[in-house]
Amino acid sequence: MSTTHPPAQSTPVRTAPRSRPAARSGRPGHGAYGYVFFAPFLIVFVIGIAAPLGYAAYLSFFQDRLVGGNVFVGFANYSRALGDELFRAGLWRVTLFLLVQVPVMLALALLAALAVDSGRLRWPALFRIGIFVPYAVPAVVASLMWGYLYGDRFGLIRQVGDALHVAVPRLLGESWMLASIGNVVTWEFVGYNMLILYAALRTVPQELYEAAEVDGAGELRKAWSIKLPALRPALALATVFSIIGTFQLFNEPNVMQSLAPDVISTSYTPNMYAFNLAFNGQQFNYSAAVAVVLGGVTAVVAYTVQARSMRKEQSL
Repeated sequence: MSTTHPPAQSTPVRTAPRSRPAARSGRPGHGAYGYVFFAPFLIVFVIGIAAPLGYAAYLSFFQDRLVGGNVFVGFANYSRALGDELFRAGLWRVTLFLLVQVPVMLALALLAALAVDSGRLRWPALFRIGIFVPYAVPAVVASLMWGYLYGDRFGLIRQVGDALHVAVPRLLGESWMLASIGNVVTWEFVGYNMLILYAALRTVPQELYEAAEVDGAGELRKAWSIKLPALRPALALATVFSIIGTFQLFNEPNVMQSLAPDVISTSYTPNMYAFNLAFNGQQFNYSAAVAVVLGGVTAVVAYTVQARSMRKEQSL
């Protein structure tokens, strides 16, 4: 008797359900958050830096003439600026200022930072505050204060010299004026640069100092072999800031001009020259060209110093 088997039924293969795309919550992604946080800086940069620079560059290509009004002249203002004896004399003056004042200021800031970091000062916090306080004084106030100290008739330095029967040079005279301004700038910015260098010293691992002590290194050896190499990037940064500040020198000589008008002219520094061309001489187009040339020189010098320091870091 034959038996018939029912046909085998195939079991259906179950497939995993497709995942539905996640519904958008309407919230911005990570990239959008980045733009949101970056937007305030971008707005300030465009309004405060990029737009004025662009407008100055635009003005520098024109001349305001009696006949014809504002006329496009191309690079005529730039060729005039490069051949301007007053502009070149001011540029040489701030270059000399840079070569002398900046190394002295950074050396004093370095010594102060090393002294604070050594831990041998009795009141290090008071020492830091005392050096940093001059930076909090506005440049105009500092220039007035030191200008009256330098005074030929009633200045404190002159009075002390007369009391001690010591011949004091004319500090507001032509021979000493640049050094006197350099003293004011150094007094103002030693504390600022000291904080930059001291912050860099605080990042040095303590294990390096402990290993140096095990090897018998003293404080001078640790400063030379550990601290100074660690300060190279911070020193490069402070140098670049100082270069930019030197070429922008304006407040100190501009204030002291009223105390020594026979020494400090309206073109004593390039920044003063550009300012007086624009606001006293009404030569806005030529003043813009002078400012653009000065900015280019500053950028080239600062970039050269920074690139050189980076090459030294890579070669070590």
